[in-house]
Amino acid sequence: MTDEIAPAISDENLESLDWAVLESKYTVTLREKLANLPTSPGCYLMKNASGEIIYIGKAKVLRNRVRQYFQKGADHTRRTRRMVREIDDLTWIATDTELEALILESNLIKKHHPNYNVRLRDDKSYPYIAITLSDEWPRVEFKRKLRMQPKETDKYFGPYTDSEAVRETMRLIRRVFRVPCGFKHPELSKGKACMYYHIGQCTGVCAGKVSRQEYMAVIDDVMAFLSGKREELVSRLLKQMEDASENLEFEKAARLRDQIQAIQTLVARQKVISTALEDQDVIAMVADECNTIAEMFFIRGGKLIGQEHFLLDNACEDDLNESLREFIEQHYDTAPYIPREVLVNAEIAELDIIESWLRQKRGTKVAVHSPKRGERKQLVEMAKKNADLVLKQIKLKMATDQQRVDEQLSELQEALDLPTLPRRIEAYDISNIQGQYTVASLVVFENGQPKKAHYRKFKIRLSEGKPDDYASMKEALSRRLTGTLRKGEAFVQLPDLMLIDGGKGQLNAALEVIGESGEWRAESEESWMPPVVGLAKQNEEVYKPGRPDPILLPRNSKALHLIQRIRDEAHRFAVTYHRSLRGKTMRASVLNQIPGIGPTRRRALIKHFGSVEKIKSATVDELASAPTMGKSAAAAVYDYFHREEDQ
Repeated sequence: MTDEIAPAISDENLESLDWAVLESKYTVTLREKLANLPTSPGCYLMKNASGEIIYIGKAKVLRNRVRQYFQKGADHTRRTRRMVREIDDLTWIATDTELEALILESNLIKKHHPNYNVRLRDDKSYPYIAITLSDEWPRVEFKRKLRMQPKETDKYFGPYTDSEAVRETMRLIRRVFRVPCGFKHPELSKGKACMYYHIGQCTGVCAGKVSRQEYMAVIDDVMAFLSGKREELVSRLLKQMEDASENLEFEKAARLRDQIQAIQTLVARQKVISTALEDQDVIAMVADECNTIAEMFFIRGGKLIGQEHFLLDNACEDDLNESLREFIEQHYDTAPYIPREVLVNAEIAELDIIESWLRQKRGTKVAVHSPKRGERKQLVEMAKKNADLVLKQIKLKMATDQQRVDEQLSELQEALDLPTLPRRIEAYDISNIQGQYTVASLVVFENGQPKKAHYRKFKIRLSEGKPDDYASMKEALSRRLTGTLRKGEAFVQLPDLMLIDGGKGQLNAALEVIGESGEWRAESEESWMPPVVGLAKQNEEVYKPGRPDPILLPRNSKALHLIQRIRDEAHRFAVTYHRSLRGKTMRASVLNQIPGIGPTRRRALIKHFGSVEKIKSATVDELASAPTMGKSAAAAVYDYFHREEDQ
């Protein structure tokens, strides 16, 4: 890391920087760092006033690239303008080559997840089919998460979008190639074949019916099938069928015939979309004012074998080239297979570095093209057309979802006679066991959806040791309305509705705190009506200030379903924290009683063994092997638990 600062600013290129802005907004340290940026390749890390990394980039020349963000009249995208306004500090890491900078950038982004870097919006894990070549007898397995260790030899195929389609492919592989999904080692099976062998869907490897050489030939056929090389596979199977027929092995020939027919049926369903008969990935990225979609076609041997679309955050219409580059880095960093050619719908800056990086990961040359004419251009246009359709579907779904949410909120506003549409709802719940380990939860819903970044949990202090839900609720609301929490950016604005879990008693406790805080104060005390309600669990009664009787919403009411969902989420969040706190305290309380075991050793023991039960069952030598522990401390722990057992 380079943080050295020169005493003076003398570079003539600094004249282009907007020093008026820098003087008024940025720290002296940042301005001096801009003056002393190196001319080498490397990565730069932008930070906000809180010290959080908000953007990570790479550069061929760090000095030129970083200073571009602060130049007078720079034509920045909206994303970049927002980011520059937040920059308060920067650091950098110099590298020897730009390729090293690209690899470092990818690793740093995965580690820090900066807010302004393009990233995949959905964090779901896509299914893969794995061939466990690292095993002596490889298996074909369904994998939900890709794990590629440096020395691992397993082969992965995917990702696939539909898990049921993957399972159907697994069933087809078992039926056609007779490869089991799992089996005992032949030496452990004692000659007993599995169920699949008896129904004709296993080679009998589990019972030693085939040699390893024969079994590996079947595995090679499975990999060829999954790789899209199905014509080659069919040709090889036809030759094997003819040989088996000539050798009068009619049962084997019939089995091969059935395999060929099954594969040919599948191949006939696939459309040849490229006469080049090559392996290609086609990527088209489109965006509107709200969403960005990257559509991918996976072409193997000229046939389209799959497609997928990805939603991206922090990408926009006026920055598609840079967004496309960042997407390629993220996708191929963990991709199990990289084809020889990648087609894209926009020019990518520093293309040679991207190709070098892909070549390094694949092992052979990889070409990235943005075609202007011909068949490749048509493939890109087809991918772009599909991306546009996905974008339209997302916009339609968002509009439908928003309409549904608006209907729920409007119904809730009308039912509770609220002054405004309850876009932001805060819900509170208390959890304890006979007054012990008392905690409170605060969950936030905006536009009918949970906003988990604003969830908060409170360890209740004043009423600890005695069950008093009213006092606990008062403390939680006081810390929300008048404590340091109120000063935070997330809670500067008051909610449109406060939802208290409980009946009249909890509601009155909340009103008392709200009254003392001075919030929602009206000119006339008589008209004072804060937007807070209590929801009693027993009959789902809604209690509102100023009304002696509860409001009973219809059981099929959208408004009731919404507040039930929010109430249940507040309860779940409180109970989860309560259990966590109680578990930690109980674990620590046992170890507290052992002489010579202080806080450091307690934490080390729990971290090393994972639970008190495992500590109890450990030997003296195992206990001594834990960090910070010695023979005498280990003996003290061992003697304590075993003496307790004897007693």
